[in-house]
Amino acid sequence: MLRRLYNKVFGSPDDRVIQKHGRLVEEINGLEPEVARRPDADLRGRTDAFRVLVRERTEAAREGLAEADRHLADAGLGRGGAVQQRQRQARQQLYDAEHAVLDDLLPEAFAMVREACRRTLGKRHYDVQLLGGIVLHQGAIAEMKTGEGKTFVAALPLYLHALTGRGAHLVTPNDYLSKVGLQLMGPIYHLLGASAAVIQNQGGGGEAGSFIFDPDFRTSDDRYLSLRPCSRLEAYAADITYGTNNEFGFDYLRDNMARSLDGKVQRELHYAIVDEVDNILIDEARTPLIISGVARDSSSHYQRFASLVRQLQAERDYTVAEKERTVTLTEAGIELMETALGIDNLYGSEHAEMLPYLDNALRASVLYRKDVEYLVRDREVVIVDEFTGRMMEGRRFSEGLHQAIEAKEGVTVQRESMTLASITFQNLFRMYPRLAGMTGTAKTEEEELRGIYDLDVVAIPTHKPVIRDDRPDVVYKTKDLKFRQVVAEIKAEHEAGRPVLVGTVAVETSEQLSRQLRRARVPHEVLNAKNHEREATIIAQAGRRGAVTIATNMAGRGVDILLGGNSEGLARDQLRKQKVDLLSIPQGEWTRVLDLLDRGEDPRAASDGEWVDTVADVHRQVEQEQREGLSVGGLHGVGPGAACRWPPGAPPRPAASTTSCAAAPAASAIPAAVGSTSASRTTCCCALAGNGCPGSWIASRWRTPPSKPG
Repeated sequence: MLRRLYNKVFGSPDDRVIQKHGRLVEEINGLEPEVARRPDADLRGRTDAFRVLVRERTEAAREGLAEADRHLADAGLGRGGAVQQRQRQARQQLYDAEHAVLDDLLPEAFAMVREACRRTLGKRHYDVQLLGGIVLHQGAIAEMKTGEGKTFVAALPLYLHALTGRGAHLVTPNDYLSKVGLQLMGPIYHLLGASAAVIQNQGGGGEAGSFIFDPDFRTSDDRYLSLRPCSRLEAYAADITYGTNNEFGFDYLRDNMARSLDGKVQRELHYAIVDEVDNILIDEARTPLIISGVARDSSSHYQRFASLVRQLQAERDYTVAEKERTVTLTEAGIELMETALGIDNLYGSEHAEMLPYLDNALRASVLYRKDVEYLVRDREVVIVDEFTGRMMEGRRFSEGLHQAIEAKEGVTVQRESMTLASITFQNLFRMYPRLAGMTGTAKTEEEELRGIYDLDVVAIPTHKPVIRDDRPDVVYKTKDLKFRQVVAEIKAEHEAGRPVLVGTVAVETSEQLSRQLRRARVPHEVLNAKNHEREATIIAQAGRRGAVTIATNMAGRGVDILLGGNSEGLARDQLRKQKVDLLSIPQGEWTRVLDLLDRGEDPRAASDGEWVDTVADVHRQVEQEQREGLSVGGLHGVGPGAACRWPPGAPPRPAASTTSCAAAPAASAIPAAVGSTSASRTTCCCALAGNGCPGSWIASRWRTPPSKPG
């Protein structure tokens, strides 16, 4: 009560921070007319001048650090306690000197990024987005509502910190977001003379999955437009590097295992912005990244215990601790195992080597579900990332669990492995001297973020009032009833012409819903770990009139659905159907045609190619569907959410929740963000259902207005 009274009189901490940074925003706005008059070459020239200035003003600090490094090397192992302290002080002095000069450069640098964005993308950063960029530069977390343009905001501090020459990282939850983020922001960096790259899941190993932004690079694959393949070393040497938390972490581990400096790819960890920071730094904080090596041939015990545990019954033979992810045998279960194995004491020392196989077989059978935690593809078990829904190619569960799942599924059991290197995300990101983050939901985790990472959270106001209509959850008595009502609602919205997004948390849920929609004759697309290769096409069409898209969280947070569809992606699909060679179209002409169409001008002024008519027709069709989408209230969402999981054989319990939002049309808003459909954290449906939880099934609905500044 006293805090509310204090905030009412003196303003909240966020209000004071925003008021303080407001003066910087005014300074940036004051530079806008002068920066707008500069030619492109002058903007690139200023980037070079900034780099020289940073080096000059930090030269003394860099020399001090170099001298401290030499003293530490001379002191030798175990004899440099005081010298190490001096080295840490010298490094901190360098960080402070760099931050001071970046503070001075911030107004002009941000004004240049805004101008580059206007010239290359036709968008201008709003004042609230500048505020978000300032907060990120200061090493804090910017909490920004869904659709407020966090991708554009991140470009501001990334460019600024790249001027130090030590690299800046943008960390995302999945490969799609990091790749698309670079493709969207790459033209800005390129115009300003800064290099930018992206690292992706290597999958096949080697140098696969590393790209540098190159607007002149041509490819017929829409997924990799303007992305030129490069080495991992070159990607990390770029001024700005996009990538996932997993890839940054595994590259760090591989570098620490390298036999020589030539085998390392990363530079020092310097500055990072973590997208969906609450998800990565809190939800996944203790998740270990593990690099394993082959230990020995697999044992026949895997198949033996996989067969034996099928005889066990829940509650009678074992109990499950869902939170701790453990399965424990009861007395009856122990007796059954001893009888099956023909032994007197399962826990006798002479049988100790069998216990890990039994434990893994139990966990594989009870806790790990096909099409949820893993998939079976081409007779191989592939892990599904629980946070992104994506297949984790080349990754395996450790300590025999993966082999136990292979035995459970009847596929070839691969050789056992041993842990060679491991690190948690918490320990990884605490090594960055400068760390910042952005998300739509961080205030609820503010205390943890400040205590663990020394990160404050600043809520950034929205550019326009929020008009999304978040509707209350609906609780059903049974799961079947819930899904029947969800299907009925989807069908009604589809027939009304509204695009519908259906969010699920698992592959099996998305496929179950898909089967019911097919029976109801509702055309739809499914985006999950089984068909993620088509994600670009599915997302491009998800905002079209009456489109229904079922997506696991792999396509969730941060991915945008455009009302009417993505005109560029749809145009490319149409040209392919017409057998047009996309590589034959000059990139400059393609870009100018799209710019003219966006401005409502004649595209023939940019090119007289036959393909222009097709692009113009698609653009007009998309504009018409945009108007229709706005007229019916924007994107409608239904999210059959996370089920409370109970031991097999237990009485039915509550198992799902969903979220939906409906919005009045906004005049200036075309993009409708898919990502975070609710400001609340993921909650067990028991807590949502309240009293009488057993037997209750939750469904929430939302309809969201299209709104995205910038």
